[in-house]
Amino acid sequence: MFTNEKPQSSVAIYPLIPATWEMLSASLSEAERQWAQLHDFKAKAGQFCLLPNGNGGISKVLLGYQADEGVRWVIAGLPNKLPRGHYHLECGWSAEERLQATIGWGLGYYRFEHYTKPDNRARPVLVVESQQERAKAFVQAVALVRDLVNQPANHMMPQHLASAVQQLAHRFEADFSEVVGDDLLTQNYPAIHAVGRASAHAPRLLKLQWGNPEHPAVTLVGKGVCFDTGGLDIKPSQYMRLMKKDMGGAAHVLGLAQLIMQLQLPVHLRVLIPAVDNAIGGDAFRPGDILATRAGKSVEVDNTDAEGRLVLCDALADAVSHKPALLLDFATLTGAARVALGTEIPVFFSNNAALTAKLQAVATEADELIWNLPLHHPYFDQLKSGCADFTNSGGSYGGAITAALFLNEFVPETIPWVHFDVMAWNTRERAGRPIGGEAMGLFTVYHYLEAAYQKI
Repeated sequence: MFTNEKPQSSVAIYPLIPATWEMLSASLSEAERQWAQLHDFKAKAGQFCLLPNGNGGISKVLLGYQADEGVRWVIAGLPNKLPRGHYHLECGWSAEERLQATIGWGLGYYRFEHYTKPDNRARPVLVVESQQERAKAFVQAVALVRDLVNQPANHMMPQHLASAVQQLAHRFEADFSEVVGDDLLTQNYPAIHAVGRASAHAPRLLKLQWGNPEHPAVTLVGKGVCFDTGGLDIKPSQYMRLMKKDMGGAAHVLGLAQLIMQLQLPVHLRVLIPAVDNAIGGDAFRPGDILATRAGKSVEVDNTDAEGRLVLCDALADAVSHKPALLLDFATLTGAARVALGTEIPVFFSNNAALTAKLQAVATEADELIWNLPLHHPYFDQLKSGCADFTNSGGSYGGAITAALFLNEFVPETIPWVHFDVMAWNTRERAGRPIGGEAMGLFTVYHYLEAAYQKI
């Protein structure tokens, strides 16, 4: 996908907007201008044109893009369109812009081919003269998220997710441990146990720890519901079809953890993943049940399909007991977030206004759209219970907010906390972003962490 060497035969890729195309066209030969005109190339977004060199090869690649959409995905569609050979960027982009375009090119290679015959045809190679290893780290982190989410549930139950965490820990010499089955009760993770106990695949809490304990403590928590039937409040079939992706939060924190460890960010990292299969069975938890939690708060089950927050609350209670400098969780938590902002914009909440502002600013720098919704505390009234501290599900409105407010009950105000509610899935094909599992918010969060902790 990348090479440091630039052979004489390397073909220039010209990313163009109409204004720069007008300048470039003046320097082309008459034959090249006529060829571009013949193919109606006007540097519109998504247009590309291969100029012939007269010897049966390509002299230049012309590519139109929209200037206000950033550069990460500008060349991401080319690995599927260009013939084999070496290519290089020919433009006035900055080093950071070139890095982002390189990442997009790498992600344009992504294919989930675990269960099909792989496509082994020769592919185009991009000449990358600097930051190649950094680009690879981002590509590999996103690919890990996608691979985990794309796995079918029969190959991604809690024990399989545990193996993935263990392999990641082994690769980076991190510590791995897990609490499995009834040990969740003896070690005080009752809500995780309740959600996962009906499945033949034992529920568990997965733990990874890495880095120097003297460095700032950063804890990542990821929802690992490996399949979500909805429980006894069973989902309709059309909504259950993609519920293999309900461990998307776990996939996100593993991709982010890999990036942190691979780029050697100076933090003391903890990763916590409550991994369960929300199955239907004789021992499934029921609507109306009152569950204990690690924090000592009781929860009345209003809906068994609001299970993600139940497993997260025990993990969050564990996380805050270590008093991290920063706590982040990722979860495919609510359909309400998708109703609010669609499938492609991750929602985030925070208990810290300064942190919210910084993330929003960094998102712009990272060329990634995320959106803050408020922790509007008056909506907590929707979670009132007559026989427990609160319920696990509110009314019909503001569902993403009430879910975040539920989690907020398990995080003290003294610990800066961010909750991401993500789709973790591309519903349409775009350059570098095939239909299937997707990382959302990862670029923003890593850029924030690097800005906050890199100089330690």
